[in-house]
Amino acid sequence: MKTRYLFPFKNKKIGWALLLVGMVFEVVAIANNFEGLNWEMKVFALIGDDSGWQNVNESLSWSKNNIFNELTLILIIIGGLLVAFSKTKQEDEYISKIRMESLIWATYVNYGVLLFTVLFIYGMPFFNVMIYNMFTVLIFFILRFHFMLYKSKRQLRYEE
Repeated sequence: MKTRYLFPFKNKKIGWALLLVGMVFEVVAIANNFEGLNWEMKVFALIGDDSGWQNVNESLSWSKNNIFNELTLILIIIGGLLVAFSKTKQEDEYISKIRMESLIWATYVNYGVLLFTVLFIYGMPFFNVMIYNMFTVLIFFILRFHFMLYKSKRQLRYEE
């Protein structure tokens, strides 16, 4: 994996902060039945409520919306990307190998969760799982990558 596609190491701390704030916001939203805080704001809707592609009058217009959920998702996505794809202090071939294997593993697990969901979950719970499934690749990748780094550092210390 070429490191030119990775963010600088200093972005990892910013990413952790954004990811944690986004997750705290998500916990607040879940605790309040997915309402979160009431941050009403005028937003531009490419496709508005109940408009679909056929009713252009509701689409491409300004409307009021609570942006709390959108802000939460943006924080989680940007934070997750910065954490997942920032360089480590010492980026070498072994870390690139761990990074690639973790990404492949996270993709397999993500699609395993997706297949399980398609087969056994229906209705509105299916929609909720699909929303959270957007983040599973990032979360599984971050967890496995950092676990493998921890495991390799621990094994290196043990050999010394």
